Amino acid sequence: MNPKLLYIEDEVDLGNVTKQYLEAMNFDVTWCLDGKSAYQEYLRQEMAYSLVIIDIQLPDFNGFDLAQRILTHDRNAYFLFLTARKEKQDRLLGLDMGAMDYITKPFDIDELVLRIRNIVRRKSVVMEAEPVTDTIEIGNITLNKESLSLSVDGRVKTTVTLREAELLEYLYTHRNTIVKREDLLIRFWGENDYFMGRSLDVFISRLRKLLRYSSSGIRIENSYGVGFILSVPSSE
Repeated sequence: MNPKLLYIEDEVDLGNVTKQYLEAMNFDVTWCLDGKSAYQEYLRQEMAYSLVIIDIQLPDFNGFDLAQRILTHDRNAYFLFLTARKEKQDRLLGLDMGAMDYITKPFDIDELVLRIRNIVRRKSVVMEAEPVTDTIEIGNITLNKESLSLSVDGRVKTTVTLREAELLEYLYTHRNTIVKREDLLIRFWGENDYFMGRSLDVFISRLRKLLRYSSSGIRIENSYGVGFILSVPSSE
């Protein structure tokens, strides 16, 4: 079955050409011209879509708002921004929201196809992998990967995103050793650049806040210029 994409673009000529090319590259594309119809379409068959491709400048509300609505409904949705807005702050905002990528116009269509394929492939690996266990015990903290919840002393304290759960699991698997920053970026974002690095920093900051619930001295330390260390006492 071809990966299914929800594509939101209000420029008719660009939207039509891009849709046709993506379909020629074996993607199943649903194209919407505005945010309202795109959101309704997403709600209608959210589980079917591998990726949502969002233009930021839409006629009814901007792409950031659309992405936030989708995330409110499904905080683990995979999406990327495809836009003419090249401002640094816009790109950082998009990546900090959890976007898998932020591509500016004009873009090379073959590069877009490659980036989409990489994202779909990574999502497929995450969805199809059979975990050894649904829970990870880190001191008095329990991460439940199925329910995406974080419990302290057996009581649910908060929920986490899929990306936060993946990062914490990976750091715990390599606990007390340096995990290179570039390895994390390649593994979870597919490339190592400044903007993806900023997105990684946001997630590390969130994980540090979550680990404050631990009474066991567990923390994420910086190895400056190299990466991060999940410091776990030997008794853990």
